[in-house]
Amino acid sequence: MRASRLLSTLLLLQTRGRRTAQQIADELEVSVRTVYRDIEALSAAGVPVYADRGPAGGFALLDGYRTSLTGLTTDEAAALFLTGSGATAGDLGLGPTLDAARLKLLAALPAEQRSMAGRIQQRVHVDAPGWFRDPEAPPFLEAVATSVWEERKIRISYRKWDGSAVERTLSPLGLVLKGTAWYMVAVGRSRTNAFRISRIESLTPLDEHFTRPEDFDLRRYWLEFADRLQETLYAGGSATVRLGPRALRLWFLLGPVAERALRETGRPDTDGWVRVVLPIESLEHARVDLGRFGADVEVLEPAELRSLMRATAEEMLRRYSAP
Repeated sequence: MRASRLLSTLLLLQTRGRRTAQQIADELEVSVRTVYRDIEALSAAGVPVYADRGPAGGFALLDGYRTSLTGLTTDEAAALFLTGSGATAGDLGLGPTLDAARLKLLAALPAEQRSMAGRIQQRVHVDAPGWFRDPEAPPFLEAVATSVWEERKIRISYRKWDGSAVERTLSPLGLVLKGTAWYMVAVGRSRTNAFRISRIESLTPLDEHFTRPEDFDLRRYWLEFADRLQETLYAGGSATVRLGPRALRLWFLLGPVAERALRETGRPDTDGWVRVVLPIESLEHARVDLGRFGADVEVLEPAELRSLMRATAEEMLRRYSAP
């Protein structure tokens, strides 16, 4: 157990640079006293680790020191070959780099781990985009990725969701692939925001670089952003509906909110219909979304949405009754 922790401390310093004892303790979920003991053990073993005192101090490795030891278990090595999409790396201009890295990793692994990694690749393939949806390949994706790696500011012309165009000077902090859509998380004039890269109409790299905030966590930001976005999207209230058996088999057409709502419903009635309360974006969005189910859905409330559904059905009846 301690050997594994010592290796984790070493790799943490090698990959993250100078870290305080508290930061190491938080990363490895141990006490600060344990960190001091581990640092002393590493130093005694010949690892060139040193300490800087003061507010900006911490532990660090001597410049240029690198260990070739990875300490990968068989399962960890297999997981590395399971995660990561070659197509995604290709979109970012990193396809050859990913292939080269995998070859180097394979060459460095013991025979048992190399065999397991090969078996994983032949038995499990991750295809992230959903059915019947082509992944986006925005023309400016690679340029955005370059600005992220180089910490270089960019100037973009951006088409917002409502169709209006804006100009922005941004400091790109990261990229997120959500389903089939690429997003850029970037700092603007006053705050951090997410931009769908397919809506970028022009992009100009600037000569000015920016300093990436040390405390920025891309994963945490995206989770919080996604929660805020969902709250905003479904601020239109809710609708009480009855879903028939065929609609229940196609609930996925309504998205994740339907799945959560269906988990809170009771058992189907004798005809197989279920009463469920669904969050909605707006009355018009709900009319379109629920209209895809035809007669396999009935809106009970609100009355305005029920009237919209009835008006749509009557219009369809007139249209299809015409010669």
